[in-house]
Amino acid sequence: MSDPKKLFIRTYGCQMNVYDSERMAEALGADGYEQTDSPDDADMILLNTCHIREKAAEKVYSELGRYKGLKADKPDLKIGVAGCVAQAEGEEIMRRQPMVDLVVGPQTYHRLPSMMEQVNQGEKALDTDFPEEDKFEHLPKRPLPQRNPTAFLTVQEGCDKFCAFCVVPYTRGVEVSRPVERILREANELVERGVREITLLGQNVNGYHGEGPDGDWSLAKLIWALNDVDGLERIRFTTSHPNDMDDALIEAHGECEKLMPYLHLPVQSGSDFILKRMNRSHTADSYLRLIERIRAARPDILISGDFIVGFPEESDADFQATMDLIREVKYGQAFSFKYSTRPGTPAAERAQVEDAVASQRLYQLQALITEQQRAVQDAMVGQEVGVLFEKPGRLDGQMVGKSDHLHAVYVQAPDVQKGDLRRVRITESGPNSLGGQLID
Repeated sequence: MSDPKKLFIRTYGCQMNVYDSERMAEALGADGYEQTDSPDDADMILLNTCHIREKAAEKVYSELGRYKGLKADKPDLKIGVAGCVAQAEGEEIMRRQPMVDLVVGPQTYHRLPSMMEQVNQGEKALDTDFPEEDKFEHLPKRPLPQRNPTAFLTVQEGCDKFCAFCVVPYTRGVEVSRPVERILREANELVERGVREITLLGQNVNGYHGEGPDGDWSLAKLIWALNDVDGLERIRFTTSHPNDMDDALIEAHGECEKLMPYLHLPVQSGSDFILKRMNRSHTADSYLRLIERIRAARPDILISGDFIVGFPEESDADFQATMDLIREVKYGQAFSFKYSTRPGTPAAERAQVEDAVASQRLYQLQALITEQQRAVQDAMVGQEVGVLFEKPGRLDGQMVGKSDHLHAVYVQAPDVQKGDLRRVRITESGPNSLGGQLID
């Protein structure tokens, strides 16, 4: 028997790309590839790209440039580019980097095995279609064993919101929700592999409207069905849009036993003027009232958010409105970025904020978020929380897991195994994690 071919995948960006990388590895696994942690050992290098970050395409071209030496030393090395940059750039990738053998968009990676047949015959392979067939139904069954007690599960892709700064509608397409039966089947397969926590993924996940046995299902109805899956202990979902947080989903946060007290709900700005220019279709006040309703349903919920500073035309007053909103919400976590242009989006054509001004605003905003995050963590000291342990820590006998609120928790627990869900008393708060002791 010949040795298996080695596959190295570099994953950029969001959690959906992590999920996609797992599925691409499984698809290529059926073609005889097994994963390696080093590009130096690889027979195939695959970059799974994201177009959200600044200068995303240039960073991909730079990464590809670093592999020229490997390709020269190993002419049979195959190099591919997948994901949103692949969708946006298409043939341009092969033109600028002729050593690339394969370019595949995020909706067609189920065709990787047939594309590899082309590549192995000495041809270039390019597929950035938006096909009618369901890619998930053409992927191989997820193999045993599962390496981790947590897993991502994509339930929805694409977005119809067309925020002025975002390329997702152009690279991922319109909103499409997977049928309920297929999601439940995959969830049960994951649990059979030892998964105890599933995070439901979508570019606009709470806009889910999948076909169920009795008509369209909402995300809330799907969560209640997953709540009945034996062996599944925790449910999360990301990323949400404020406009799609309906009454049923808010109610689920208060009543669904397995839905964790954590919600990532991006607002992007606290200025109504900027929100309108972003095409966000909500106001600062409507967002704040929504947070009030969510906290009324689940008082201990941790709210996470996204912020863009230095958006075109943002004034000092607009920025201060964002800071005021942050002070009122009191976030437990948040992601914040300086605005950067995305070619083809409406905001790219507008008057840009001076970079030094945007940088200073980002510094101020992140300092406030850090202060709030630390306050939330400090308040956890003395509390009892559930922790799902995922891996050994750096110290002998130490295990690391995630709390109900998604905090990393370190515990000296030599007898704890990966996948154990235990009660822990929090004893200390660090910059980005908590320490604790087992209480059962």
